[in-house]
Amino acid sequence: MIADKSVSEPPRSVARRTVSRVIFFSRWLQLPLYIGLIAAQGVYVWQFWIELSHLLSAVMGDSHAVQTVTCAVQAAGIDCSQLPVAAGLSEATVMLVVLGLVDVVMISNLLIMVIIGGYETFVSRLDLDDHPDQPEWLSHVNASVLKVKLGTAIIGISSIHLLKTFINAAQYDAKTLIGQTAIHLAFLLSAIAIGYAERIVYKDDKGATNH
Repeated sequence: MIADKSVSEPPRSVARRTVSRVIFFSRWLQLPLYIGLIAAQGVYVWQFWIELSHLLSAVMGDSHAVQTVTCAVQAAGIDCSQLPVAAGLSEATVMLVVLGLVDVVMISNLLIMVIIGGYETFVSRLDLDDHPDQPEWLSHVNASVLKVKLGTAIIGISSIHLLKTFINAAQYDAKTLIGQTAIHLAFLLSAIAIGYAERIVYKDDKGATNH
């Protein structure tokens, strides 16, 4: 005799279904956050072009731009008005400015990964089927992949900051140099730990699936 399905599996109440739908719909509350990050992306684009315009003007011989660029690469706390007026940009100064531009680009890449990957993972699927510009990593993105990619991006950004500090090491004390190195190592160890933990979880899930 076949049991009546309606008896063995009582239908969920209207209240439970409503609560479930409200909870699931709450994911859309993240949408304003991603829109805010898009606005932040626009700020970084604006900042990039301002820094690039100052660099180009300084290279063309604009003394005010030279002073602005030279001041921008100095360590925090230094009075730029006391700096001697330079006739042009040194190689180290140009390198620091270029590293600053690379830093802006890498942070912008991090924002893109958070915006696109986070929206795809936690809010809703993007309608990008067969789109020629669809990122390769988006086809297999999930919370685990996103964490690893974000950790790698943060290490890259930290590396740029550390390189800028060591190029301009004369402007910093030993405590600052050691502190920034320790922070970078902490980021590196954290990313390794995240990657190792995700690998363990992946193996456990795969093993459970095979069994």
